[in-house]
Amino acid sequence: MFQDPLFLLAMIASLAVLVILLIGVGGFAKGGEFNRKYANKIMRLRILAQFIAVVLIVLYVLLR
Repeated sequence: MFQDPLFLLAMIASLAVLVILLIGVGGFAKGGEFNRKYANKIMRLRILAQFIAVVLIVLYVLLR
């Protein structure tokens, strides 16, 4: 399973979503200027990363 490059890409994409989500939640919890300036951009990036991760996961499942 770990030898499959598509699985590794899907795993990396999922971890990227987690990191982006944690940055967004951390910025929201902290508030202030960072949250006002970047909250919307970070959440848009999260949605894009989630889309890519879901496509990779579905592609992996279909090819297996």
